[in-house]
Amino acid sequence: MRADDSRRTALLLGLLFGLAGMGSSSAAVAVPLLGADLDVSVGLATWTITVYALMLAVTTAVYGRISDLVGVRIPLLVGVGLMTAGALLAAAAPTFEVLLGARVLQGAGAAAVPTLGVAALSARYDGEVRGLALGRLAGMAGAISCLGPLAGGIVEHAFGWRAVMALPVLGLVVLPFLWRALAGGGSGASLDVLGAVLVAATAAGLVLLVQSPSTGLLVAVVGGTLLVLGAPAVALQVRRRPHGFLPIAVIRNGTVVRSAVAAAAVPAAWFAQLVGIPTVLVHAGWEAWQVGLLLVPSAVVALLVPRWTGPLLARIGPAKALAISGVVASGALLLGGLGAGLASGLLVGLAVVAVTLAFSLGQPSLMAAVGDAVHADVRGVALGVATLLFLVGGSVGSAVVGGLGGVVGIPWSFVVLAALPVLGLVALVPELRRPRVVVGEPA
Repeated sequence: MRADDSRRTALLLGLLFGLAGMGSSSAAVAVPLLGADLDVSVGLATWTITVYALMLAVTTAVYGRISDLVGVRIPLLVGVGLMTAGALLAAAAPTFEVLLGARVLQGAGAAAVPTLGVAALSARYDGEVRGLALGRLAGMAGAISCLGPLAGGIVEHAFGWRAVMALPVLGLVVLPFLWRALAGGGSGASLDVLGAVLVAATAAGLVLLVQSPSTGLLVAVVGGTLLVLGAPAVALQVRRRPHGFLPIAVIRNGTVVRSAVAAAAVPAAWFAQLVGIPTVLVHAGWEAWQVGLLLVPSAVVALLVPRWTGPLLARIGPAKALAISGVVASGALLLGGLGAGLASGLLVGLAVVAVTLAFSLGQPSLMAAVGDAVHADVRGVALGVATLLFLVGGSVGSAVVGGLGGVVGIPWSFVVLAALPVLGLVALVPELRRPRVVVGEPA
C-alpha cells in the first residue's frame, strides 16, 4: 500500500511541477505573437519568460523555509493560488505592462511547487521508496515540460496566445487530489522576514546577472548591484540569526553545497536545449508544431526513467548518480551542438532525449543527497536552497544561448556549456571519495 501511495502522490506532484514548468516551455512559442498583438518587439516580449524564470528561481528558498515552520499544505495552496491568478491575469492582460506584472505573480506562485513537492515526498517516505518517488516526480515533471512546446503550439493555433498563458490554471485541478498526502509538518516557529527578503534579493541579483548577456547592460548593473550588496548583508544576517531564514547548519553543510553546485549544470543543459533547439529548427524552416513533435520521444523517456532511478540511487548513492547525470548532460550538449550546426532533426532529437535522461536522474539525486544530509527541522529550506541553485543553473543555460549564441551561434554556445558539467564533477569529488554508509549497515 505504501508503494501505491507513493506512486500516486509522486505522479500528482510531478504533474503539478510540470504544469508550473509549462509556464515557460509552452509560453515560449507565444512570444512572437503576443509581441505583435501588444505592439512590442520580440526582444522586449521575451521578458515575459525572463521575469517568470526570475521569480521561479528566487522564491523557492522562501517557500522551503516556510514549509519548515508551518508544513507544506498552506504554502502550496498559496503558491498554486498565485500561479492560477497570475495565469488568468496574463491571459486577460490589456497591456504589456500588465502582462509582465501577471507573469511576476505567476512565477512567484509556481516556485512553491518544485521545493514543496520534494519536501513532501522527503518527509513522507524514506529509503528506496523515497528514491522511486523522487524519480517519478522528476520524470512526470520532465515529460509535461517537454510536451509544453507542442501543447503551446496546438493551443495557440486553435485559441491564440492568451489561451497558452492560461494553461498553468490546470494546476488548481490537481491540488485537491493531493490534499490528504500533504498533512502534518511544521515547527510552529516564526519566519525571519528580513532574512527571506535579503536571500530573495541576492538570488535575484545572481539570476539577473547571468541573464544579462541576452537582456542588456541595465540588467547587468541591477543584478550586479543586488548581488554585491546582498551577499554581505545575507552573511551578516546569518551571523545575527544562525537559526533564522537561512540556517547556518545548511550553508555550512558541504554535501548540500557541493551537490547543488554539481547538479546545477544539468538544468543548464536542459534549458539551453529547450530554448536553443526550437530557435535553430524554426530558422531552418520547421513549423512550431513539428518542433513540438520532435520533443515527444523525450517526454516518453522522462516517464520511463523513474523505473530505474530509485533502484539506481539505492545501489550507487546520490553522489555517483549525480556524476553520471553530469556526464550524460555534457555529452547531450556536444551532440546537440553538432545537430544544431547541421540542422539535423535526428541528432537534436537524440540530444534532447539524452539531456532528459540527465535531468530525470540529476534532480532526484540532488534531492536525495540534500534530504539525507540535513536534519528534518531544516530540510525544507535546505531543499529550497538546493532548488534555487538548480534553477539558477537553468538561467545560466538560457542566458548563454541567448547571449553567446547571438555572437558565435547556438551550436557553439552548446559546446561552451558542455564544460559546466565537467566543473560540476570537480565540485563533487569530495562526495565521490567519501565512503557511503547504507542504512542498516555498520558505518
